[in-house]
Amino acid sequence: MPTPATSAACPCGGASYASCCGPYIAGDALPPTAEALMRSRYTAFTLRDEPYLRATWHASTCPADALFADEEKVHWLGLEVKSALRLRQRKAESADQAEEIQRDSVEFVARYKVNGRAHRLHEVSRFVREADKGDGGALRWFYLDGSFPE
Repeated sequence: MPTPATSAACPCGGASYASCCGPYIAGDALPPTAEALMRSRYTAFTLRDEPYLRATWHASTCPADALFADEEKVHWLGLEVKSALRLRQRKAESADQAEEIQRDSVEFVARYKVNGRAHRLHEVSRFVREADKGDGGALRWFYLDGSFPE
């Protein structure tokens, strides 16, 4: 699977891959927020990095089947995060902040082409932050599932 040059713009829209999603995908750092995890997962989809996607998918919802088909040719065009800032502001005002930190949602639109035809994926992804049983119990974010607004 190809990796962007360290100085190249990050597929998620960040300044450079090396300072954005690169350290998360390489395993050198953990995404500190649900939004950072969502962005890194989008980048991993553009790179077809199935091991990273599985490592960041909650065990209770991770599919057993392969995530990519060999014949599937998807060209990712861009990512727009729609509601992460609003969610952070709402959390800052929450009286029960400790519980809020453990769960989060990020609404986004990802644009892509399949066989030259444009598509968009509008999703509200749910994330949970809990101890990673395979990493000495370090707290980390996991993708749980998503819903698709109309």
